[in-house]
Amino acid sequence: MSRVPSQTTVAVLLGGWSAEREVSLSSGKACTAALERAGFKTVPIDVKRETVVAELQRVKPDVAFNALHGKWGEDGCCAAILETLQIPYTHSGVLASSLAMHKEKSKIVFRAAGVPVAESLLVPLEDVAAGHPMKPPYVVKPVAEGSSVGVHIVLEGANTPVKAVLDERATFGSHAMVERFVPGRELTCAVIGDRALGVIDIVSKGSGWYDYEAKYAPGGSQHILPAQIPADVYAKCQDYALAAHNTLGCRGVSRTDFRYDDNTGDLIVLEVNTQPGMTGTSLVPELAAHAGQSYEELVTWMVNDASVDR
Repeated sequence: MSRVPSQTTVAVLLGGWSAEREVSLSSGKACTAALERAGFKTVPIDVKRETVVAELQRVKPDVAFNALHGKWGEDGCCAAILETLQIPYTHSGVLASSLAMHKEKSKIVFRAAGVPVAESLLVPLEDVAAGHPMKPPYVVKPVAEGSSVGVHIVLEGANTPVKAVLDERATFGSHAMVERFVPGRELTCAVIGDRALGVIDIVSKGSGWYDYEAKYAPGGSQHILPAQIPADVYAKCQDYALAAHNTLGCRGVSRTDFRYDDNTGDLIVLEVNTQPGMTGTSLVPELAAHAGQSYEELVTWMVNDASVDR
């Protein structure tokens, strides 16, 4: 449905209490400003566990714009609250959000749909720290976090495993995902509704890979759009991004991240982000702009796409 901005109150849910709180605050503030420029009435809500339901009932918004990232905001928990309150909301529903957030479970779905992924294992933290769970090079990452939080890369020839995970239980939980490292380029492609946008080649500075600093610090990475890759690989990224979005049952906007090895042609999906960043350095607004859609038009589309029973 098309909502009249001046008659639509949008509660922008931001902050939260995950490891990605600061990123969510930045995304939420940027979205709030864009929605106001587009003519919507906005009420930013810094989400807190004890008060989020009461705040939503007090505001009685026409739409909730979910700008939360990470656990409890992006994993279906917030969507479940909004479904219970019957408040139309942006982004994906409970099941799709939960599946996408759990990297190992989403791989099961991707494999069944023919979407390529890297081999991986769920390994107890003690075993990750005690010895190499697979032959290096490999990546150790939390199974249900985003923004590269807690990621460790174990390079070929490494003598010792990642002992630091034992000090990071709050991030990892009891297990870590250990995944075959795919060298090469970091690519990403967004889906809006039923169409895949362009493909960005992300060239990270500093550490050399797309870590937290590269994602969010000004100048932390260079975005090459359109990605200078073979045309068939570009098209495959778009096809796989749309397939991953649809297979998980995503709604609204999502972003799929890839690794591509120029030497071997190996292209694999890393993960699907059901609530991609919307900060000043974020990829989805850049991809939308490349497709001719301004930031204001993007958030307006997202508000008009909002619904329950997602």
